[in-house]
Amino acid sequence: MLYKKTLRHLAVAAAAVLAPPAMAQQNQQQDSVIIDKIYDNALTSYESYENLRYLTKQIGARLSGSPQAAAAVEWSRQVMERMDLDTVYLQEVMVPHWVRGDKEIGRITNSKLIGSADMNIAALGGTVGTGKQGLSAEVVEVKSFEELEKLGKKKVKGKIVFFNRPFDNTHVITGAAYGGAVDQRGGGPAAAAKLGAVGVLVRSMTNDIQDVPHTGSTRYEDGVAKIPAAAISTRGAEQLSSLLKDDPSLKFYMRMTSETLPDVLSYNVIGELRGTEKPDEIIVVGGHLDSWDIGEGAHDDGTGCMQSIEVLRLFNDVGIKPKRTVRAVLFMNEENGLRGGRKYAEVAKAKGEKHIAAIESDAGGFTPRGFGIDGNDGQYAKVLSWKPLLAPYGLHDLTRGGGGADIGPLKGQGTVALIGFRPDSQRYFDYHHTVIDTFEQVNRREMQLGAASMASLVYLLSKYGL
Repeated sequence: MLYKKTLRHLAVAAAAVLAPPAMAQQNQQQDSVIIDKIYDNALTSYESYENLRYLTKQIGARLSGSPQAAAAVEWSRQVMERMDLDTVYLQEVMVPHWVRGDKEIGRITNSKLIGSADMNIAALGGTVGTGKQGLSAEVVEVKSFEELEKLGKKKVKGKIVFFNRPFDNTHVITGAAYGGAVDQRGGGPAAAAKLGAVGVLVRSMTNDIQDVPHTGSTRYEDGVAKIPAAAISTRGAEQLSSLLKDDPSLKFYMRMTSETLPDVLSYNVIGELRGTEKPDEIIVVGGHLDSWDIGEGAHDDGTGCMQSIEVLRLFNDVGIKPKRTVRAVLFMNEENGLRGGRKYAEVAKAKGEKHIAAIESDAGGFTPRGFGIDGNDGQYAKVLSWKPLLAPYGLHDLTRGGGGADIGPLKGQGTVALIGFRPDSQRYFDYHHTVIDTFEQVNRREMQLGAASMASLVYLLSKYGL
């Protein structure tokens, strides 16, 4: 306790020196006390962690259009309705309904070195199926779209293209490595189809070498043949690549029965505390309620949703009456369409709503490191002026650039600042889009630290604006 009080006193002293003139020392002291209460409450509460347990264990995977996604909408609405908020409502949005079908089969066949070997694969979201008989073809490996183009139709036609560009593990922030590799998943099948390929395998999007395949969306193009596309585990990718060097004529068999069904009506789930002084200025905090269908969607993005609800609970429990409206939004369909985020922005624009800030938690429930701020110089400077209040809680990284997929469509609506919550990134892509993204992988204390971090920033935004 003595150490904690010392940190608080140091924060107040530093803030008094660094704060702009409009923020008096008395306010800084009050803010420090409130933030301390937020953390005390969060770190001694099990409520949001138990909510995550229910979401992941009782409802499970929540791909848009599925019965589980519908159940998650109704359950989360009921959770917020029990919280004595000013408003809880559903916002209609039509979402895609893609289904994976039978368990995928992947197999190396007629290899001169090993004969045959089963490979762990996962259909990419939105892919077409292979037909019940599956498909078998020779494999051609590439690490870039430039390599693919150089091969040309003569060497690609009738084959399975294997995109095998790994993460660049020299990046300390693993999201940067993901960004440098994910284009082959999103655009690879369409690019390969233009050259006559019959199927695609993509190295899983992870910095680890593991047997677990990582799914994720792919995109087809109008006027281009839709060919089956699957992710292969990184260990499988390493083995396949090694075998191809000695036996380029080996074949790969893949079977997937995926299909896309008609769109389904779903909802964003929204709860808010209305501002006491400037209710028309809105601060959004949110995550996406949908998840991929092969795990439990715990880190991606059950934690983000439960942290967003937790922000509202913390305000109520601590007794914070926000000066500006604070709105928690659980977006639907981030994973394979982003329609929830687009619908929210569309409605906000039609209503003429004034959003001053939007915070998204969609990077896992790991130990908080800070926030990324996508805003103008004045907005960034104001957030940076709060660093002495936030740094004692581990929030040292307040950097330019940030936001998130679901809040991205708000960009350009007035001067809204888009803010991404940034936890430690090192383990996120071990679990991202996999069967092992389960409740057991989330640490309660780390998750609650994240919720307290978000609530503290929202408190400052609600009091001082941007």
